[in-house]
Amino acid sequence: MLREPSPQQYELEMVTLEELVPKNHLVRLIDKSVDFEFIRDEVAHLYCPNNGRPPVDPVRLFKIMLLGYLFGIPSERKLIKEIEVNVAYRWFLRMGLTEKVIDASTLSQNRIRRFNGTDVFERIFNRIVMQAMDKGYVSGYTLYTDSTHLKANANKRKSRNEEVAVSTGAYVNELNEAINQDRLAHGKKPLKPKENTDTKNIKVSTTDPESGFMHRDQKPQGFFYLDHRTVDGKHNIIVDTHITAGNVHDSQPYIKRLDTVLDKFKLSPLAVGLDAGYFTASVAHALEERQIAGVFGYRRPPKTKNPIKKKHFEFNAEDNHYTCPQGQQLLYKTTNRLGYREYHSDAKICVNCPRLNDCTKSTGHKKIVARHVMQDSVDRANKLRLTPSGKRIYRRRCATVERSFADAKQHHGHRYARFRGLMKVQMQGLLAATAQNMKKMALLAAFLHFFIAELANMKLIRRVWGVDNQQYC
Repeated sequence: MLREPSPQQYELEMVTLEELVPKNHLVRLIDKSVDFEFIRDEVAHLYCPNNGRPPVDPVRLFKIMLLGYLFGIPSERKLIKEIEVNVAYRWFLRMGLTEKVIDASTLSQNRIRRFNGTDVFERIFNRIVMQAMDKGYVSGYTLYTDSTHLKANANKRKSRNEEVAVSTGAYVNELNEAINQDRLAHGKKPLKPKENTDTKNIKVSTTDPESGFMHRDQKPQGFFYLDHRTVDGKHNIIVDTHITAGNVHDSQPYIKRLDTVLDKFKLSPLAVGLDAGYFTASVAHALEERQIAGVFGYRRPPKTKNPIKKKHFEFNAEDNHYTCPQGQQLLYKTTNRLGYREYHSDAKICVNCPRLNDCTKSTGHKKIVARHVMQDSVDRANKLRLTPSGKRIYRRRCATVERSFADAKQHHGHRYARFRGLMKVQMQGLLAATAQNMKKMALLAAFLHFFIAELANMKLIRRVWGVDNQQYC
């Protein structure tokens, strides 16, 4: 115990990288489950075939990027230094023990000059998803979507106020068409298109203008990006990730992204699970048009000071009128530009009503109840949410998309935006999602192999299928 340690660091040993990497290391499992050779074809058009210096192998280059997201290493310089000393990383990159690692600037400059502004990261993400589909890890029967915030690389105190035009909603064309059809059905003229001249004052970051100032209940306040992510309900494989500014409502990009996923991967979901932030009449109606059951979270109606609320009025769909608690019928008057049918009471009857003050504070003694032209879709979605299948689908949200976000934030550095600018943060979202899908595929394959091996050890395979255990494994 008191002897001085011998200088073993200078002893020569005959060893291979294969012996130094543990058999159950994550990089081994990923290397066995994921084929990366397709990357060469995806980036071939970005390289000059007969001129310039010899490039870094693109497969190795993207593997280096994915290692940073796989193990939550946010700094590219730190990632290169980790590769220098980590034997498992070298094995994964097909590098020798003494082979020189590329400089961090080589990694960043390829990302900035060669890959920036291209869709190569999205194509690589799509190919990994397709590999998961080929292995049976994606069913496509139920999809779950939610968003999470990434803190932008910007100080919330460094900002300016800007007057910007109010952007039209994502479903404005469908809504306008539904409004005009509803007005024609009630014998009224269609509304003329209105030019959008409305403006609003917003806070814009001087550091990262493409981020958005977010102020939501029970959420941090500042400049953020939002990652809108869709996962498959079978094994939590991420099938879509879309980055927007932090001040974009969850429901705005949803239907367009859903159509993109269905067209890209040829999925035919029976249902989708969404939280209350997506529960709008337009989204509910769009899902019905696509014959997809939308299971939404409960959305509490807006509070009013009147003791008699809209829920106390009974709607008669056949005669198209509301009946108040005192028995008066509120008749259809018009369909406004916002997409609401207006049902008006008779002021001569209301003025003598004993519960007038509990019903309305209108100086004209008239009660107006509004009903959205797509309210029937909302009502059917509310009924679906309360069914046993609806409850079961919604209960799975916490184990699917919410777990995916928790894993991304805890293990893959997805709490903060590593870059500035919407396009670069989109690249971060795609690489993080690709890393998570790779890890999920590797762990599923490892579990399946272990399960079959256990069955073979228990001699169940021979008894049930009549095959040799070793040959089957």
